[in-house]
Amino acid sequence: MSLPELWFAVIAVLWIGYFFLEGFDFGVGVLSGWLARDRPERRVLINTIGPVWDGNEVWLITAAGATFAAFPDWYATLFSGFYLPLLAIVLCLILRGVAFEYRAKRADERWQRRWEHTIVGTSLLLPFLWGVAFANIVRGVPLDADHEYVGSLLDLLGPHALLGGVAAVALFTFHGAVFTALKTVGDIRVRARRAALWLGLASGALGGAFLLWTQADRGDAGSAVALAAAALALLAALAANARGREGWAFIWSGTVVVAGVAMLFLALFPDVMPSSLAEQGTLTVENAASTPYTLRIMTWCAAAATPVVVLYQAWTYWVFRKRIGTQHIAESAH
Repeated sequence: MSLPELWFAVIAVLWIGYFFLEGFDFGVGVLSGWLARDRPERRVLINTIGPVWDGNEVWLITAAGATFAAFPDWYATLFSGFYLPLLAIVLCLILRGVAFEYRAKRADERWQRRWEHTIVGTSLLLPFLWGVAFANIVRGVPLDADHEYVGSLLDLLGPHALLGGVAAVALFTFHGAVFTALKTVGDIRVRARRAALWLGLASGALGGAFLLWTQADRGDAGSAVALAAAALALLAALAANARGREGWAFIWSGTVVVAGVAMLFLALFPDVMPSSLAEQGTLTVENAASTPYTLRIMTWCAAAATPVVVLYQAWTYWVFRKRIGTQHIAESAH
């Protein structure tokens, strides 16, 4: 494996890690708007992800930084061509973070409700935008011979991209429902398991249609295996959820996310940004990569730093592993 191919794989792993972790907290954010029946239950849902949501975003920052350093042409074309969608993503991430931190700063009910609505709205919009972005990256966008994006915003909103956005919302909300059932006690746990059933079925229909469409357009044998793995993992997650085995259900719902994102990267390789206009406009792992020296330095740095980051985040999840319920919410925090 060449260094550009290695770093393509590393970036794929970083995005997989981001969507696995941030996916369920997007889902919990969406569910806080309709699964919770009162203020204590909304606080329970928010508290399930409160200690970890910001740490999950480290994977996004690292993925973007690795893309900038390892594939500067990919980074430049992506961030110029997708400027408006990525700006919307950044604004949503900022608003969502502010909402988590500011919600409890005042006891006023209207103040708290506004921030709670912000959490729901941004948690819904973010997976949709990510789904649209990755659907376009894999399917291809209009790039000229100089690898410049020559399309418009409307070119990014085709049927395949919109289906990818809706499928991402359904999948992450399903992942969040399974996580909620794993992390809560009482009636909200039962309702989360019930919601996970219907969300899992919706994920299978929408996600299956999107991935099959992607496979028909750009897939190969490797992406077909990942697609089959995602389908089997979804069935296993639904079966575990029906039996009340929340731990196994979460493992399998996470596997659906991992396999689905892996399928997209396998379908994309060896390109990093295909051109829908002409082959010479396509960016590949070879023509978009940094110099071998840069990639070697990055490899050594990543080998030293990655285990520390992974161990620290695993320790965080271990510390906050216990279930919570409304009985754990202080009256003043409602």
